[in-house]
Amino acid sequence: MIQILIDADACPVKNEAYRVSARYKIPVIVISNSPIRIPHDPLISRKVVSEAFDAADDWIVEHTGPATIVITADILLADRCLKLGGRVIAPNGKPFTTSSIGNSIAMRAIMADLRAGGDVIGGPPPFSAADRSRFLSNLDETLVKLQRQM
Repeated sequence: MIQILIDADACPVKNEAYRVSARYKIPVIVISNSPIRIPHDPLISRKVVSEAFDAADDWIVEHTGPATIVITADILLADRCLKLGGRVIAPNGKPFTTSSIGNSIAMRAIMADLRAGGDVIGGPPPFSAADRSRFLSNLDETLVKLQRQM
């Protein structure tokens, strides 16, 4: 059964995922370390995990398989889910794939080193309407492909 798992802490596209879920009748599970308000909808549920380090990530990995779409900006979580056959989309709409994840991990490490050395200030660009649109498009495309394979 196809499902969508949302790494919910700081995810700006939860409402968009809910809309796509309703259109395709696909269940969504919102995973977080503290309670997050979700719509009253039988397709949408939430899982509150402990506040232990990586508890949400570990829960997501335990429930990921080939029929799972994971929504996360966490590159290391994306890598773990891809290794289990899951599909992964970042909130900005960028799909993580087995062929692109290595570059993403390397860039993450480089940026961490630069920040640690004080060479880079700031973070990612602000979330935009184009990011939201790209996310909706990629989530829709991924669901259609996954439904054809099932």
